[in-house]
Amino acid sequence: MPCVSNKSLLRQVSSGLFMWYDKIKDTDPQIYEYIKSELARQQDGLEMIPSENFTSIAVMQASGSILTNKYSEGYPGRRYYGGNEFIDKIETLASERAKKLFKVPYANVQPYSGSPANLAVYFAICKPGDTIMGLDLTNGGHLTHGWKTSVTGQTFNSIPYHVKKDGMVDLEEVRKLAKDSKPKMIWVGYTAYPREFPFEEFSSIAEDTGAYLVADISHIAGLVAGGAHKSPVDYAHIVTTTTHKTLRGPRGAIIMVTEKGMKKDPDLGKKIDKTIIPGMQGGPHNHQTAAIAVALLEASQPSFKGYADQVVKNAKVLASSLMNNGITTVTNGTDTHLILIDLTPFGNGLGIFAEEALGAAGITVNKNTIPGEPSSPFYPSGIRLGTPALTTRGMKEAEMQEIGMLFAEVLNQIKDEKLPENKEEIQRHMERFRAEIKENPKIKEVRAKVLEISRRFPLYDEIELK
Repeated sequence: MPCVSNKSLLRQVSSGLFMWYDKIKDTDPQIYEYIKSELARQQDGLEMIPSENFTSIAVMQASGSILTNKYSEGYPGRRYYGGNEFIDKIETLASERAKKLFKVPYANVQPYSGSPANLAVYFAICKPGDTIMGLDLTNGGHLTHGWKTSVTGQTFNSIPYHVKKDGMVDLEEVRKLAKDSKPKMIWVGYTAYPREFPFEEFSSIAEDTGAYLVADISHIAGLVAGGAHKSPVDYAHIVTTTTHKTLRGPRGAIIMVTEKGMKKDPDLGKKIDKTIIPGMQGGPHNHQTAAIAVALLEASQPSFKGYADQVVKNAKVLASSLMNNGITTVTNGTDTHLILIDLTPFGNGLGIFAEEALGAAGITVNKNTIPGEPSSPFYPSGIRLGTPALTTRGMKEAEMQEIGMLFAEVLNQIKDEKLPENKEEIQRHMERFRAEIKENPKIKEVRAKVLEISRRFPLYDEIELK
C-alpha cells in the first residue's frame, strides 16, 4: 500500500485523476484554469502553513469518486435511505481503521469537519450555560474551545486558561481555574502551541474536578498515529481530530471515545452518535468517508512512522536554523511540527507584513497572534509555520537549514516597517507595501531559490495540466 512520504512515492499512477481533470476542462474551462494555477502555486512554492498537507492521489481519487452521489443519513444498518449496502461497508471500514490506529473502542467518522465535530462533543455532554475551559485563542487556542466570538463561547460559560511568559501552558493557572469553576469539560489541544501537549497533567486536573477531558489532536493526529507524539488515549475521555493536517487525509473529522471515557459514561458513544445525526448533521459525505478510510490505511503502514518522525526532526532543525539566523521563536523551539515566530524584536503588528513578504517569495505561512499579543488578532505580531507538507515532498534536515536562512533574508526586508496607528491608513499602506515587496531585489532572489528547491522535490509530477 503506497504511503506518500517522499518524492518517489509521490509518483503514483493517476490515469483516473487525468480523466476527471479532462472532464473539468471540457465542462468548465474557467474552473479548470483556476485548478491549473493552484497546482502550479503548490508545485513551485513552499507550503508551510502547519495545518496544511498534501494527500496521496489515492485519497484524492476517493474524495472525487461516485460516492458523492449517495444519500446515507443514519448509520450502518440504520439508514433512512435505501441502497446503502456498500456505503455501510465503507463507513464501517473507516470507523474500524480509526479505532485500530488510535486504539479506541469507539469512532464516529461522519463529522463534516473539525468545528462541527467539536460542537457535537459539546452538545453530547454539556447543556447551554455549563462551564467549560480551553486555551485562550490569542495564546494559541482554537475558536471552538470557547473563544468569545465563537458560538461555543456564547453558548457556554467559557473560562479560558493561558500560557506563561515563556510560552508554556500555565498549569498552575489551569489547576486553580478548574478548582474554582468546576467545569463540565476541559479542552486540551491548540492551533499555535509548539510544545508537546501535557495530557497527563490535564488528566489529573480533570480527575480532581470531575470534568470531562477532551483532547483535540487535529494538529498532531498524524504524529500520534506515527508514534512521534504521545497519545491522549490513556488520559482523555474523548478525542477529536481533523483528518487533513499531519494525518494527511481529506478535509474531514473523527470523534473518538476512549476506554476511560466509556468507564465514565458507557453511553457516551451513543450520545455522540445522536448528536451528529439527527442532532446536527444530515447525510454524511460518503466520498469524504472513503477518503478518510484510505488515509487511515496509509497512516497504518510502517513508512508513515518514518514520515511522522521526519516531520518533527525537520521542525526542530528549522527552528534552530531560524534562531541561529536571528529570528525569535516562541518557547525557543518546538517539540512538534509547528513553529511560532515572534516578530516583536522588529516591531508590533508585523505578522501581516511577514506573511505578504514571504508569500511574494513563494513561501506560504499565516500571520498569527503570539502570547501577550501587543497588537491585535487582525494585525498580529507573529507568524505560524510548520513542516508537514515539506516533509511529504521528501525534504529533510539540509533543506530546513536552507529554508531557515531564506526566512531570515525575507524577514530582514520588513524589519523597518511600521503598522499605521490610524486604521483608515492601514489598507492604503498595505497596498503600497504589496506592490513594493514584489519588486524588492532580495525577495526576487529568494523567490528564485525557493523555485529551485521546489523543483528538486516535485509534487505530483505526473500531473501536468495543459
